[in-house]
Amino acid sequence: MTASVNDYWDEFMAAVAEADQPRRAFEVLQRITEEMVGTQLFTAMTYDSIAGLARRTYSGNETAYPTGGFKPMSIGIWSETVIEKQQPYVSNTIEQIAEVFADWPLIQSLGCESGCNIPVVIAGDVVGTLNLLDAKGHYTPERMAIAMQLRPFAAIAFMAADKAAARDAAGAA
Repeated sequence: MTASVNDYWDEFMAAVAEADQPRRAFEVLQRITEEMVGTQLFTAMTYDSIAGLARRTYSGNETAYPTGGFKPMSIGIWSETVIEKQQPYVSNTIEQIAEVFADWPLIQSLGCESGCNIPVVIAGDVVGTLNLLDAKGHYTPERMAIAMQLRPFAAIAFMAADKAAARDAAGAA
């Protein structure tokens, strides 16, 4: 019997119930992604389209891509596709990645030459993206169809991140 993303719901929801958010939710989502789609690097970014800012919420490689800090959202074909049209952005060669991402030499140094950015939409807005990197040509239409099935998990993980941020802000007040 072939595994399905639906086989992971109980484990994922147990991780979401833990206090250590958003780390635990995204850790389990990273493993699901590795097993179902394949990815050498998994990160999650949150977006504030009103302020035009992005923030790395989770990273499977804190050395190369640390979490935290805000940066201006990139404007161009990537933002048009992911933020405005709310569609995934797929780059299956390092040349395609280099057209959009200035950090392409770092991506290539990690052994990755393809990537996909999956928008996570809640209440009509892109609240974040799942960002996956792997070997050249990895993100085929078949793999992308599976990757798109991960959006409900990601939506819950981003909501857990919001809940944790609200809790932390209330504790700091």
